[in-house]
Amino acid sequence: MKENSDICSGHSVVLDDLTIGYRGREGVRVVAGNLDETIPAGAVTCLLGPNGAGKSTLLRTIAGLQPPLSGCVRIDGTPVGKIQLSELSRLMGVVLTGRGSMSAMTTEELVGLGRTPYTNYWGHLTDDDRKIVDEAIGVVGADGLRGRMVASLSDGEMQKVMIAKTLAQQTPVIMLDEPTAFLDFPGKVELMKLLRDLAARGITVFLSTHDLDIALATTDYVWLLGRSGDLVTGDVETVGRNGSLDRLFASQGLRYNPRLRHFEINITNDK
Repeated sequence: MKENSDICSGHSVVLDDLTIGYRGREGVRVVAGNLDETIPAGAVTCLLGPNGAGKSTLLRTIAGLQPPLSGCVRIDGTPVGKIQLSELSRLMGVVLTGRGSMSAMTTEELVGLGRTPYTNYWGHLTDDDRKIVDEAIGVVGADGLRGRMVASLSDGEMQKVMIAKTLAQQTPVIMLDEPTAFLDFPGKVELMKLLRDLAARGITVFLSTHDLDIALATTDYVWLLGRSGDLVTGDVETVGRNGSLDRLFASQGLRYNPRLRHFEINITNDK
């Protein structure tokens, strides 16, 4: 894709004494607290953890879709909560699971919505906008879906289209919640390669995933979120050799092999 002049390395995302969770009728539920971490710029970082640990809550809070209980998330030093939505949409693209209410449009029209931060009051696309949309569709391999109605797309096809929409948005930071969830194995690998290519251009990529082996084989850094709210971060080699990966997933019958850089099934036969 054509490089946006606004995209460059150095767009840092910093968690500043961040506490995440929910406020409800029964009081406050803290998922994780006092987080002080930095998402490395121009790299792919994967958020891993067991079901129920709060990965989506953390990602949504970082993306500004859910308010923190305390602390803040900063992009280049500015708290996300103080950035105008129109400006934030030029800084951060977000891909969530689910279809929303966009079924009554074509794939091309949906990807075109990624240009909304740059269009005029009427939302008309220029020739340059259409070219960027075309390139985004091509990058994710969705050319054959261009004229299809969104309602007719499979879950995997929809995931590709939503990623294309975010690429058309041309932001220096991209956040993705379970982007590989509905893809077959070759599709998962292809997507992770795409994200690595984006990071090589200086884009900061942060994603949550349950695809452990693919994530560990392709990511630059990992964030490990446990059910108790503890967060361990580092490069794959470090968290593999210091036992952090083993401790996080041991209860699920998995054992991490740092030499081969993948998980093995650890089943004990008690018969």
